[in-house]
Amino acid sequence: MPVELSQEQATVYIDGEYLPFKEAKVSVFDHGLLYGDAVYDTCFAWAGAIFKLPGWRFSFIPLTKEQMKSAILDTFAKNRLESAYIKILVTRGLGKRPLLPPIDCTPSIIVFAVPYTGAVYSGEVGIKATVVSRRHIPSVCLDSQVKSCNYSNFVLSQREAMAAGTDVAIQLDMAGHVCEAPGYNIFAVKAGNLLTPGGEILRGITRQTVIELAGEAQIPCREAELATFDLYNADELFLTSTAGGIVPIREVDGIMV
Repeated sequence: MPVELSQEQATVYIDGEYLPFKEAKVSVFDHGLLYGDAVYDTCFAWAGAIFKLPGWRFSFIPLTKEQMKSAILDTFAKNRLESAYIKILVTRGLGKRPLLPPIDCTPSIIVFAVPYTGAVYSGEVGIKATVVSRRHIPSVCLDSQVKSCNYSNFVLSQREAMAAGTDVAIQLDMAGHVCEAPGYNIFAVKAGNLLTPGGEILRGITRQTVIELAGEAQIPCREAELATFDLYNADELFLTSTAGGIVPIREVDGIMV
């Protein structure tokens, strides 16, 4: 059985090198740090196996798909973890000057793996959610399919939910339709049908897995425009993410589900 290493013993992949945790550094002039100009993805391992490696489509990444796959698998193996949270970061990197626009930047690729400590929310009673005032960033401003490291919109939304005494924020789009929660997709159950928002959302791996499993189980499942009214009147609500798994919601805006 693998022996889990502490963070200080961890090995981190940076730009083709596998470095000890304390030596893993990026420049303060990296555009990812200066401007949040970076993207990420995550994957998870249980019982020594990685669940669905992410597929990278960004043209500026200086690695082939196979090279990226090797970096992820090797980082996981070098850290000797049984269960792991694996994060992949690609920053814009260093350029000729620490100003915008980025000129002749060389992207940096970082992969790290740390022990997976379980879902953020545990238990069987479900969590409380708040439909927050801050709207989801529309795709005309930032493509919803891009996992941007600029998380300010989600952070502020989550702070609003926490100030309301709840566990998670639910964001609406500019038209007032339900979108997603920070890091989570959302599903509603109504009259035996499984409904999930489409449109301007990040279509997560676990969301897609739930849709596929519903099809195999012959449970009607479709994308739908959902309003807050639909959340208040759903038979069941739950969130999905690879990090948190499937998380039941018991209350939205003080209304019991």
